Amino acid sequence: MEWYQNLDKPFLNPPDSIFMPVWSVLYILITMSFIFFIKSKKELPEKKPLIFFFTQLILNFLWPVVFFGIKNISMAFIVICFIWIFIILTIIAFYRYSKLAAALLLPYWGWVSFALYLNFMFLKLNE
Repeated sequence: MEWYQNLDKPFLNPPDSIFMPVWSVLYILITMSFIFFIKSKKELPEKKPLIFFFTQLILNFLWPVVFFGIKNISMAFIVICFIWIFIILTIIAFYRYSKLAAALLLPYWGWVSFALYLNFMFLKLNE
């Protein structure tokens, strides 16, 4: 974490203590969204929403590896752009099955939008 502590940080960068509680709530909402989506159909849902959902989830787990592990801010920015896109695709796909499943992903999309801004600012401030 020394590398991260030495970075120039954006003005709106929240304190480190905020991230764990926020992500805990978001992962609960993401899980609930998936459950409502799965329960919205009696038969197995089509593959596209599942592909979108699991793609954004895998990218979500990849981002900290790229940002904190590999310490590649520009690659992390590319990853978070794809996360943002796949969250939107998931919301749209889930909406066809369950408005609640889609709505439960909106806070996640909002937080990732903020994180995208932060990642961009880290990139600009630490070129």
